[in-house]
Amino acid sequence: MTSALSLTPRPDLHALVARWSDDSPTLQLQQDYANILAQAQEHRLARWLLDVRRRDQLNPELGRWTTHEFYPLAASSLEPQHLRIAVLCSPGRLAVYEADPSQQQYLAYGLEPGRNYDLRLFIEEGVAMEWLLGSA
Repeated sequence: MTSALSLTPRPDLHALVARWSDDSPTLQLQQDYANILAQAQEHRLARWLLDVRRRDQLNPELGRWTTHEFYPLAASSLEPQHLRIAVLCSPGRLAVYEADPSQQQYLAYGLEPGRNYDLRLFIEEGVAMEWLLGSA
């Protein structure tokens, strides 16, 4: 499987930018997330911009895995830094999130206060970066 992920560590911003140029099968996406975490650990970056605008397939199982398993694990492994995740979405993706009950459930879980990570969804990259780089 070939990854559609490009990773750009930005130590100057204390951020890691991950962009997908296309969709991938779930197993490849899980490997991509593992690569994001490895880069984050290597560069000590706990602020992530995940650009998923070109990933048009929405797999509820991946949504459950990221919010319930991967993000909590990543947050623990980056301590004492606090993991902040800005997800850059297309308007179409947000509409699917709003229309699919299982996606709503996983998203609500990930957005709940009190998680060991902060997660927010954005349509505009500038606003996403503002939030991401703001005070934790």
